[in-house]
Amino acid sequence: MSSKLFALRAALVVLPLIVLGCGTTRRGTTETAPPAVRFEPVKWSKLPGWRADDALAAWPAIVSTCRVLGTRPEWQTFCSTVVASSPVDADFVRGLLEQQLTPYRVERVTGRKRETKGLVTGYYEPLIHGARGRSDVFATPLYRPPEDLLIVDLASVIPELKGKRVRGRLEGNKVVPYYSRAGTREAPGLAGHEIVWIDNALDAFMLEVQGSGRVQLATGETIRLQYADQNGHPYRSIGRYLADQGVMTIDQVNMPAIRAWLAANPARVNEVLDSNPSVVFFNEAPLEDPSIGPKGAQGMPLTPGRSIAIDPKFLPLGAPMFLSTTQPGTDLPLQRLVVAQDTGGAIRGPVRADLFFGFGSDAGAQAGMMKNDLEMWLLWPRGAATPPIK
Repeated sequence: MSSKLFALRAALVVLPLIVLGCGTTRRGTTETAPPAVRFEPVKWSKLPGWRADDALAAWPAIVSTCRVLGTRPEWQTFCSTVVASSPVDADFVRGLLEQQLTPYRVERVTGRKRETKGLVTGYYEPLIHGARGRSDVFATPLYRPPEDLLIVDLASVIPELKGKRVRGRLEGNKVVPYYSRAGTREAPGLAGHEIVWIDNALDAFMLEVQGSGRVQLATGETIRLQYADQNGHPYRSIGRYLADQGVMTIDQVNMPAIRAWLAANPARVNEVLDSNPSVVFFNEAPLEDPSIGPKGAQGMPLTPGRSIAIDPKFLPLGAPMFLSTTQPGTDLPLQRLVVAQDTGGAIRGPVRADLFFGFGSDAGAQAGMMKNDLEMWLLWPRGAATPPIK
């Protein structure tokens, strides 16, 4: 047996033990129960702002999600009605949803504690500047997935770990974690996998956080980068790192504040960015129609203001939902119909959403200020069993 095959077999045996052991605590202590989700059926009248929302604006997202969900038994009736409809106003959309779906309040359950409030943040599709070759100006790379990235499906050893995957690489006969962000600068497996080189390290980092974006090349051409994979390290917030360092309080953390501090402290840029060991790898896609958003986890284009990213461990990808929160940077209500069309490494928990604001600097300004309390309602086919908890 070759050393590589032996190492891969060893990974299949050892890595599940690592995953199962990562939740243990010190001897004599009790581990906090992991959170779960509860869906509480309610009347439509309990959704704050339901009748005031321009539900017609969410119709493109509903149509696109039905292209994915339409063959599933619980969604067939709803999606058939959607495909056959041509709504002209918000009242029609609301009436269709009220007839076909049931609203469920989303609750986070931890032990005996039930919580209805969570967090909503924002994301967008940025435009940054780059070049195909490295130079003094364009010095920060964005990568395509490397060949030495191993992806081990743990379900092949323990069926209960369905959907759990571990990423790593071979080092001799050993399987070790893949390079963290700090390690990528000297990683031999990444050499030659640069798609583009970016003129600003924070901009390149933020494109990874957003999951997709557009790069205007020095030649004038604009390309789109879409999420392809990740190095397997957990996402860590650089805002949280700066707060822990005493640079700013957690309440002061937002993208304008982070950008201003890094601009004033350029010698600490790598230190701050490296506090997030997670690295995203991309695929390049042509920008055929600039008016169409990037593809989310469903494989469908995102709709500005109406697509959200959720944690698929707790909420069903593709389902319509209703959010109640406030506008970025204000106390004005933001209550609207959305569709769960995306996921994200920082989106964790039952009452948690990331609202897609669209493309460009204005969208980025809104997304960067979005960090508000949230209540959520799942809109699920009437009469169908609620989604199983994964």
